[in-house]
Amino acid sequence: MDRPSGQRGRGANGQAATELANRRLYSRTRPVGDVSFGTVLEQAAGTRFQWATADGLEIVGWGELVRFSARGPTRFDDIRTQARATFDELDHAGPDVARPRAFGGVAFHDGHEPRAPWEGFAAATFAIPSVMLTRTDDGTWLTATESTAEASTTQLERWHDGISNEPAMRSSGTPPGIRESRRTTTRAEWIDGVETAIGRIVAGDLEKVVLAQALEVDLEESVDVSATLERLRRRYPNCYRFLFQDGESGTFFGAPPERLVMKAGDHVRTEALAGSVPRGESPERDDELAEQLLDSEKIGHEHDLVTETIREQLHPLSSTVSVDDPRVKRLATIQHRWTPIEATLENGTHVLDLVEALHPTPAVGGIPPDVAWETIRSVESFDRGWYAAPVGWFDADGDGEFAVGIRSGVARGDTVTLFAGNGIVADSDPDDEWEEVLLKYRPILDELEA
Repeated sequence: MDRPSGQRGRGANGQAATELANRRLYSRTRPVGDVSFGTVLEQAAGTRFQWATADGLEIVGWGELVRFSARGPTRFDDIRTQARATFDELDHAGPDVARPRAFGGVAFHDGHEPRAPWEGFAAATFAIPSVMLTRTDDGTWLTATESTAEASTTQLERWHDGISNEPAMRSSGTPPGIRESRRTTTRAEWIDGVETAIGRIVAGDLEKVVLAQALEVDLEESVDVSATLERLRRRYPNCYRFLFQDGESGTFFGAPPERLVMKAGDHVRTEALAGSVPRGESPERDDELAEQLLDSEKIGHEHDLVTETIREQLHPLSSTVSVDDPRVKRLATIQHRWTPIEATLENGTHVLDLVEALHPTPAVGGIPPDVAWETIRSVESFDRGWYAAPVGWFDADGDGEFAVGIRSGVARGDTVTLFAGNGIVADSDPDDEWEEVLLKYRPILDELEA
């Protein structure tokens, strides 16, 4: 059995994270005025985090106080065990909204071995930042966490003085420009993989599987990921935005539309997001397409399978599960069939329990999940890494929020690797699916093109 890789990294005061994990941690917070999160994050060195939701929560963090890493089939349990030892010794003085959180994610496959472009991204990695800015509709707070109360206060005041004169707004910059791009999966490999999947579907082993590709993009100059996320925010305000930079390694970032799960106390929110149509060129055409989305028997069947799978995955952890009526979720260039799902948990459930139960969602894996997972592993010719996997945060109470890491890419200097996939069913045409995948890259490609 694979064992956890342990904790590493360094806190802002230079102590190794493995040492800090066995000590009491002190977190101190103070309010700050309006400040550009992008400007502050640009100046920060080392590991950096960014998390933003459509409902107004925005967090950036930097420095790496404690890291939790694991791999193999027990990775979720191992992360929980490591985190519990740290969070149980946490002394936080400040508003709850500015509390320390562990940010990170997991790879799509539990046996993931980091290799290009995923160097530095383990099968599961979370870290508590040394310094954090949190913004909601009620205000903005600066939080510093260290191994002593004195060090925390000193760190807090140092950063407060440093950012007090920073601008409240930052330009979203200009796209770096694209020199050339290339798919890492050949057309022949793609057709062979789709035909293999269809064969398993026809044989009755599968109902649906999502196959993906990678697109390597060479840029005219290095990409400013934070500025790119700001441009994505303006175009896709109803999506999440995240950034995870592991020290000197690449930066995984994206603007996914899909929530994996949010847990607050015993209350859980998740959703089924499956089936899509484009936006119309007029409000009338928009409504016509949305009506087709809701009336389509084929899309409805696929969506109901996803919804029912999520209900089954939540049931063992919940006392009640409620499924709302399907509706349409409209984004800038696409409309999705969307069903909100809520649950009430049994006592003692951690958000990572829910993440483990729900990953991979049928929208990025397939049905049944285990067979789809193995099909993806056997036919895809590239490493998914953290693509289409859970990214987000959790806190000392086991609450947290995770998105599905789609509409995403890995940036390294003047190269970005993007990822996208399509759902394959019995009547899928490999050539049509080849062309359709390219459309899934557009949200980020549009923000990279000059």
